[in-house]
Amino acid sequence: MIENLKKWDEELFIFLNSLHADWLDPIMFQISQTITWIPFYAILIYFIYKADPKISWWVFGGAALAILIADQTTSGFMKPFFERLRPCHDERWEGIIHNYERCGGLYGFASSHAANTFAIATFLNLKVGKQIKYLKWLFLWAAFISYTRIYLGVHYPVDVFIGAFIGCLAGCVSWFLIVFIKREILKSLLK
Repeated sequence: MIENLKKWDEELFIFLNSLHADWLDPIMFQISQTITWIPFYAILIYFIYKADPKISWWVFGGAALAILIADQTTSGFMKPFFERLRPCHDERWEGIIHNYERCGGLYGFASSHAANTFAIATFLNLKVGKQIKYLKWLFLWAAFISYTRIYLGVHYPVDVFIGAFIGCLAGCVSWFLIVFIKREILKSLLK
């Protein structure tokens, strides 16, 4: 069963990775860079603060916690534990796959890009989704950034899917912890 899943994953990767255009390569590479999204994050921070300045620090702390949980789970635990080579480091794919510029670390299971972006999307939708319209679009943003990792040849689809799942879990855990901690602090202040 695991071998069949791995085979399907690799076949899907080869297919998706082959769908590229040379003119799109630098764009997809730039989209996967954190620095590209700084203006987007600044706008998001503005809308979060504007929606409710009193709770905004809870939201910022919760988002940071969600990213920390997601990133440490994927990069700190899963990649060194599973030691699954990134496709761009796997000699079997040399000359077959498309890889633009960098490959990243040796191991790729699970995708930290997917985990981190889905953690942000999940946490923010749970915490302030009712106050800020259109936050559900963050899931499309997370999926697009995650797809760039396959396009660039640095992750298999399963790396991305599991990373997204870990990110959604991290967002939920962070939301629960923030709600619980905030409630407990308020209880102790009201005593």
